[in-house]
Formats: sequence, C-alpha cells, structure tokens
Amino acid sequence: MPRRSHPARILAAGLALAAGSGHATGLVQPEVVVADASLAPAQRAAMELAARRYGSFWDTGDEALALQALAPDFVDMTPPPGREQGPRGALLASRAFRAAVPDLRCEVEQMIVAGDRVVVHLHFRGHFTGSFQDIRGRGQAIDFVATDIYRIEDGRIAANWHIEDNLALMRQLGAL
Repeated sequence: MPRRSHPARILAAGLALAAGSGHATGLVQPEVVVADASLAPAQRAAMELAARRYGSFWDTGDEALALQALAPDFVDMTPPPGREQGPRGALLASRAFRAAVPDLRCEVEQMIVAGDRVVVHLHFRGHFTGSFQDIRGRGQAIDFVATDIYRIEDGRIAANWHIEDNLALMRQLGAL
C-alpha cells in the first residue's frame, strides 16, 4: 500500500507547486527573489503570492487582484495627500494613474521576503496619453521606479510603506 500512495503524494505535491507558480496563474514573476531560509515554505509562498498579486494589479489594472492581495483593513502608511485609506484608496489611485497612462506596465525587479515583510522594487513604464491634473499627455514615455515594503498578515498585505521616484515621473509628465 505505501508504494501505491507514493506516486499519489508526488502528483499532489506537483499539482500544488504548479498552482503556486507564476506561469500557471499569470501573475508577475519577480526577476530576483531573496527569501529568509527560516520561513516555513507555506508562509513564504503565501507572502510571495500576496506581493505578486498586488504587483500584477499594478501591471494590469485588474482590481480583483488588489482585493485578493490587500487585507480589508489595509493601511497605506505613506499616502499622498488626499488618498483614501483601505483597499479603495489603492483602487482609486490605480484608476487615476491609468487614466493618464492607459498602457501602464509594472515589473517586479526584486523581491525580498523576511519575517512578516516583503520588499519589492518595482519598475513602471507606459505612455502619457491621458490627462494628469491639468496636463494633457502627448504620448511621452513614462519610466520610473518605486520601492514598497509590505507587512503581511494571514497571507494578505496589511500595511504598505512606499516611495516612488516622483521627481522623474513629474518631469516625464511635464509637471516640472
């Protein structure tokens, strides 16, 4: 009997790995992942999944991904003035930015997973063809980076500290 169950265990493990793979789910795949070796594999996988879902939200604008990634009581620790807290704040920010840069893409260049934190280095690209404040885009390229620090609770992002290269972005938008 143990011999028969062995292939079943291997198949189950393979299916579990495939389900968590970025290629199987269509989520952004970080170029580099550095992870604390002391994390339990399931904890690490859940943390990476939350961060990849949120990165994929910024890459595609798919709000369902943000709602899967963010805790219901999500707190933005470094919001710009006027940004609403909670998942709704992130959704509104994405909608506004996509109105200015409809072809926005987001790559996760690096991901560091340690303790209850995930740090991601993001690279945003697109073309300013919409409007931002009172500025109308002329199709100019947008290319800037950001770094986010997520605190993960129960497999979801509970808090986010983020910093964007807003100087580069504002110059590219023509706001400076």
